[in-house]
Amino acid sequence: MWLQVVLSCVLLALVIVFFLTTGKRYKVFTEKCLRPPRPLVTDTKQRDERLKRGFRMDRVPPALDTVVIGSGVGGLTAAALLSKASKRVLVLEQHDQAGVCTHTFQNKGFEFDVGIHYLGQLHENSLLRIALDQITQGQMQFIKLEEHFDTVILDQPSHYREYHIHAGKTKMASSIKKQFPGQEQAIDEFMRLMKLCSKRTPLIAVLKLIPFWLVKFLVKPRTGIIRHISSVFRLATTSHSEIMSHLTEEKDLQTLSAYLFYGVPPKESSFLINALLLQHYKRGAYYPRGGASEFAFHIIPTILQAGGDVLVRAPVQRILVNQEGKAYGVTVLKGQDEIEVHAPVIISNTGIFNTFQRFLPQHIQDTPEIQSLLAMVRPGMGSFLVFVGLDGSKEDLGIVSTNFWLYKDNDLDSLMERYFSLSRQEVVGNIPMMFITFPSAKDPTASIRLPGKSCMTLLTMARYEWFEEWDGTKQGKRGQDYLDLKNSMTQELLDWALTIFPQLQDKVVMVDAATPLTNVHYLGALRGAMYGAEHNVERFAPETVASIRPQTPVTGLYLTGQDVFCNGMAGALHSGILCSSAVLHQILYIDLLALKYRLKYKQANHKLTWQ
Repeated sequence: MWLQVVLSCVLLALVIVFFLTTGKRYKVFTEKCLRPPRPLVTDTKQRDERLKRGFRMDRVPPALDTVVIGSGVGGLTAAALLSKASKRVLVLEQHDQAGVCTHTFQNKGFEFDVGIHYLGQLHENSLLRIALDQITQGQMQFIKLEEHFDTVILDQPSHYREYHIHAGKTKMASSIKKQFPGQEQAIDEFMRLMKLCSKRTPLIAVLKLIPFWLVKFLVKPRTGIIRHISSVFRLATTSHSEIMSHLTEEKDLQTLSAYLFYGVPPKESSFLINALLLQHYKRGAYYPRGGASEFAFHIIPTILQAGGDVLVRAPVQRILVNQEGKAYGVTVLKGQDEIEVHAPVIISNTGIFNTFQRFLPQHIQDTPEIQSLLAMVRPGMGSFLVFVGLDGSKEDLGIVSTNFWLYKDNDLDSLMERYFSLSRQEVVGNIPMMFITFPSAKDPTASIRLPGKSCMTLLTMARYEWFEEWDGTKQGKRGQDYLDLKNSMTQELLDWALTIFPQLQDKVVMVDAATPLTNVHYLGALRGAMYGAEHNVERFAPETVASIRPQTPVTGLYLTGQDVFCNGMAGALHSGILCSSAVLHQILYIDLLALKYRLKYKQANHKLTWQ
């Protein structure tokens, strides 16, 4: 135990010394940047002026410090933090509005979120909340959902079971114990490991900050000491199924420990990522007031204040690299022409595969350094979403903010293995897993913005191969076979959802769906993978974690986004902090933690004053 503590402290000290002795220091985080939240902007024209500002050469700011490719949370976070360090940043987005997975769209009078379903760790003075306040100048507001935030339904022909997940420091564990009598010891141990993963995850991030030569020394099979630093490295490289099988033989409880699906069976996924996903909601689940597009809407002003901009309809074609191997700009397709935009720093928020295989010159793609990185990960699973418009308010329809996770078997390994091995012809009629959420029931402003209307989103995972035949075809012109597959999967998910919510049977007024090809078209997601590179056990091996960092083998080119850290909004935001730290040669987490402790001290003194 003491050896682990000493080694952890030494590792952190090395990181701090490394960054403190290189480059100048920037004051990025400050309480002065925060303003009282302004009224929600609902005017479409005002919102479009910020979120849909189209690319033109005369709108490109002069003397750019940085170009960011992609306006997802990872890209916008990096851009905002660099802007707060007085850097002039241009964000280029290929879609017609900024935000990527945080953007919203309207269809037949209904508004749908694409990728933000609910968030955790946004309680007062949490690190995530403080970071969001900094990049949005305190303008983001969140609605805390009900304590009972998730329901897991295991629906086998002979036995229907429903389990409830509650938020709360002790409530989550006590609630699960009530539903699994006799499993108290297993649940306590699982909760202990969840907490350990949460507390020690910064050590995982440290591997992306320290010099790579030091990482190689730490992870050497014989002489490496990383396994002595913390047990989190063992948890990260052990499959979820392996650890859970040691804790309990209760299959339903095993399922409950890994119900937040992202396309990887528990036997192939890291225990660390599953533990972190559930821990993420332990202190409560939240939803952005005003909808997911509020993220981009409130981050963009921070970029504008430093002289930068965020421009859409700006499909980057190439990253420009000079003869010395340094990135110095990008080209953007405008009509039939490619326009060059120059900057000494290029940040890609498009994922490791798009960045290296699509944007870089072939001779650089072929280098051993790039090929070695690409070999460490593989593309993630695609997704299939169904957007349902409902006639009536949440009160009329009896819908709630709770999310629902449905499985037709309690053996997730077998269930996912069977499903992902299906051919295209076998998919319809055999979808075994689904997520159901009601965004309009979570946001009280939805009933004001869109009175008398509600929406439901259904989601399942889907292999890109099922739709690959139509790769390269245009949106809306993919033929009848594509529509038949898409519509059949849509109807199957909708029929399943209506068995859970029969009161909605006659309230469905519109239905639309998004396949992996839709994700490619609108989100630029490789093979339609919304969560980036696959989150398997191999991805969390120390050498892989350390290798896939913001810095790349190309001087001046950096990575941000889910591939750098992990999936979801929180993972993307942390990737932006890591990327900005690398660009500025400054550990921004140190400054962020200092601000957190100042705020807690200030809050404690304020309470004492009023007592």
